[in-house]
Amino acid sequence: MEQLPELVRDIMAAMRREHPGLEFLTDENGRPRVALAIRVALGHFVRQLTEDSETPPELHEFFMEFGRNQARSGRNLNVLQSIFRLSVRLAWRSLADIGQSVGIPPPAMYELAESVLEYLDELVSHSVRGYAEVAVDQAGERIQRQRALIDLLLTEHRSDPSAAMAAQAAAVDWPLPGRVAAALLLRPARESVPPVLSGGVLIDAGGEQARLVVPDPDGPGAFERLARATGGWSGAVGPAVPLTQAAVSLHWAAAAVGMMKAGLLPNGRLLRCSDHAEALVLMPACELIDDLGRRRLAQLSDLSAVPAGRLAETLLAWLETQGSAPAVADRLGVHPQTVRNRMRQIRDLWGEELDDPERRFELELVLRVRRMRAELGEAKAD
Repeated sequence: MEQLPELVRDIMAAMRREHPGLEFLTDENGRPRVALAIRVALGHFVRQLTEDSETPPELHEFFMEFGRNQARSGRNLNVLQSIFRLSVRLAWRSLADIGQSVGIPPPAMYELAESVLEYLDELVSHSVRGYAEVAVDQAGERIQRQRALIDLLLTEHRSDPSAAMAAQAAAVDWPLPGRVAAALLLRPARESVPPVLSGGVLIDAGGEQARLVVPDPDGPGAFERLARATGGWSGAVGPAVPLTQAAVSLHWAAAAVGMMKAGLLPNGRLLRCSDHAEALVLMPACELIDDLGRRRLAQLSDLSAVPAGRLAETLLAWLETQGSAPAVADRLGVHPQTVRNRMRQIRDLWGEELDDPERRFELELVLRVRRMRAELGEAKAD
């Protein structure tokens, strides 16, 4: 094929024009190796039209190496595919001109076009495979670096870790935020694919619980976006803290996840610890609060369950509102006179204790925990 050298020059010129930053490896004589590969590939294709021959293995290896170099250079797969589309277009245009000049009938030209595409698809597949090899290696390295950064962020430090954090963050191109929140996700199933997260959220999904570091968690819509992205996963986001105190946020996220596992907090979605602060603070101290409750609510022990429950409910409403009978009645959905009657009973049972701020605090603490447990039981029943 006499036109082959000219066609190779045209393809190389077009590649440089369309991709001016593209670098080509050269041989010992300084000639672009890709030009030789294109010439060999096109020459072999032309021979295949007249004789049965297999593609040389070295051609496969070259195109794989071409793909590897594109990945190492930081170009995405779209650039690689664009290069091949350009080469196919120019090669086919040249072959079509030749076919027309020698009078090849249209049906034969259609078959030729199919052969061109099949042949080049084979070569492209080798470049894509080479690209993928490097991309996987690079992704693995990035995951390791990102995991090291997460480890550093979520570890308690006795000295200032700012310099080490800056170095680790730079290794994964992660801009250091002023505040972060740590989160833990419970894997729904062993085969579950980790969620795809945006906004600079770091994730380590290597274990049963995925660890997350969320930058600027108080930003507008940040929690809502994270909740949507983690749909199908249960978990908790700790409070927002300065970057160097991310371990504190992790502590609360872990506490919330532990309570979710124990059935003490809702499961099946992403929770924000700050929305469940009361439960996180009070529930872990259940034994202490139960002991306190036995002493502070001993006055109800001689009553049956229903009247005792009504008095406890009324007492809590009064403690929370410090309001009048109509205000308490509105909260409980009863008549104000009913509240007055109950409050007389409560005053008879507790007497001057109701005037002691410390006793009122302890009563409210005990009754709030009881209410949380009752609400949780109703949620489980539903």
